[in-house]
Amino acid sequence: MYDPSQLRTFLSVAQTLSFTQAARRLGLRQSTVSQHVRRLEDAAGRTLFTRDTHSVELTEDGEAMLGFARRILEVHEQAAAFFAGTRLRGRLRFGASEDFVLTRLPEILEGFRHEHPEVDLELTVELSGTLHEQLAAGKLDLVLAKRRPEDPRGELVRHDRLVWIGAERLRLDPDRPVPLIVYPPPGITRALALEALERQGRQWRVVCTSGSLNGLVAAARAGLGVMAHSRGLIPPGLVRVPDRAGLPELGQVDFVLVHGRRRSSAQGAAEALTAAILAGGDRLHRTERKDL
Repeated sequence: MYDPSQLRTFLSVAQTLSFTQAARRLGLRQSTVSQHVRRLEDAAGRTLFTRDTHSVELTEDGEAMLGFARRILEVHEQAAAFFAGTRLRGRLRFGASEDFVLTRLPEILEGFRHEHPEVDLELTVELSGTLHEQLAAGKLDLVLAKRRPEDPRGELVRHDRLVWIGAERLRLDPDRPVPLIVYPPPGITRALALEALERQGRQWRVVCTSGSLNGLVAAARAGLGVMAHSRGLIPPGLVRVPDRAGLPELGQVDFVLVHGRRRSSAQGAAEALTAAILAGGDRLHRTERKDL
């Protein structure tokens, strides 16, 4: 038997690759998180993580446990909801960042709709900056987006590194301005890219602006320039720009779930969708990735 609380802890560590961040997300002590993982490893008879003072990585058995843990928790929550006799209802306005268009987020949303058929789910796909503005204006109930650097709010879903990406054949001329493919304001990735280039003193020029990820990807595949993007979400047909190009480091980025400040009739549905996304957070990435 696998303890659901231990499985939830395992998923949080697997998604954040950090015992400290998992403890913060779950509201537990770090020692409790370590204890949950150790007991789950004892129950499985396998090592699920390799860890040292600097990093945490899933083992092959840990990768296998991801799928089992997610399915066990889904069935556990289905049974709890059935026997509790409660059915969620109402309208839930959910906003998701463009970054997740090419991931398996639709599978998570499909599962949520199957489990809660009486919830009227309205999906908005937009830039992270725009979603935060709409949430603050009361136009959305729950947002899955990049965290603004100055905003500590949000429940961590994944922690990633921003990298420069482009077509494999693209070559940058060090004597010419960097050709940029960017979202329009208030795109968070756009702001971080421009700030990094300004700090380096590197000249740049915008060659393509689009509010659609598909538009940006098309421009990048055509070899028009480079774009800043989450390392774990690199679209097919694009690769990391090699370090020899001399582009500045872009730093880290957090993807978080943020609830509206005002409690509403959608609160229960928002909490249920939050739980579903956190449980299935390992599906919010692309596995097909080619680095140089």
